[in-house]
Amino acid sequence: MENRIALAGSGNVGTALLELLHEKRGELAEKYGFTYEVTLITDLMKGTVANANGLDLERILREIKTNRTFANMPQTEGTFPELLQASEATMLAEATPTNIKTGEPGLSHIMEALSRGISVTTTNKGPLSVAWDELHETAKKYGAKFRHEGVVMSGTPVVQMLECGLAGASVTGIEGILNGTTNFILTRMYEGAPYAEALAEAQRLGYAEADPGGDIDGWDAAAKVSILARIAFGKKIPLEEIDRIGISGVTPERIAAAKQSGRKTKPVAGIKYVDGALRGYVTPREIPLDHPLASVNGAANAIAVTTDNLGCVTLIGPGAGRRETGQALLADLISMSK
Repeated sequence: MENRIALAGSGNVGTALLELLHEKRGELAEKYGFTYEVTLITDLMKGTVANANGLDLERILREIKTNRTFANMPQTEGTFPELLQASEATMLAEATPTNIKTGEPGLSHIMEALSRGISVTTTNKGPLSVAWDELHETAKKYGAKFRHEGVVMSGTPVVQMLECGLAGASVTGIEGILNGTTNFILTRMYEGAPYAEALAEAQRLGYAEADPGGDIDGWDAAAKVSILARIAFGKKIPLEEIDRIGISGVTPERIAAAKQSGRKTKPVAGIKYVDGALRGYVTPREIPLDHPLASVNGAANAIAVTTDNLGCVTLIGPGAGRRETGQALLADLISMSK
């Protein structure tokens, strides 16, 4: 059966997914038996296009590159439920902007799709942060698959590792660098750049948003900690209960003092047991140069998972990037098609 893919959100990540689907169509069919058409693309800024028989991805990508909009193409009107029905989608890739307070608009998109039996992959942390139980219960109720590899560490397969690769092992602790923006900033400060210059560079390279508060104040990493607690421990740690300190208070003097003592300041996030209770934390920390996280620089992410059967398993990979995160959506689509 050919898969019909709907895409909500055609910003950097959504467009990267379209590029991968266009470029790799033959390879994906040959290697994975994954055949598909993209039948719906809806974006708040670019507009909405739909065709149940499949959209012309080459033209779509040309319009995005040239005009940054679908204005020159026939537009499709309707509510999101109407669009899903008209597109005959069997899968939804949800890549709208994250709102960790309300989860919207992604939460409504995902719930609507799952309640129709449409499988969903998302890179959006917001819906998972506010409605983890409801989303997974809805997927189970209507026989849909729900995957979210890209919500932590971009396309680096940490969710797959925790859910499948470590099956049979009990996780006793997690610590890592889970935000590429803050790691990039602290790396540049270690190299001698002032904080404002490092932040501006991160924004110029696309690592940081125009309003970088979600990253530098630790909210992004805290949302990922909350999600990891669900995946690795089956426990709920509400966002407001995570000990959270951002990096805006890290001074050049602090960086220099750590460097002189043979240490690096890193944006560390993790989960550990304290007096029998599971606690999540996000904080800049000085770590020795022989620490597994000390060599993780720039926008890279890493996670060190401590288990009973294997000891410590460390995974390092991209933690940001449009194509890297698009890869997470693609991997989930392939997995859900099986």
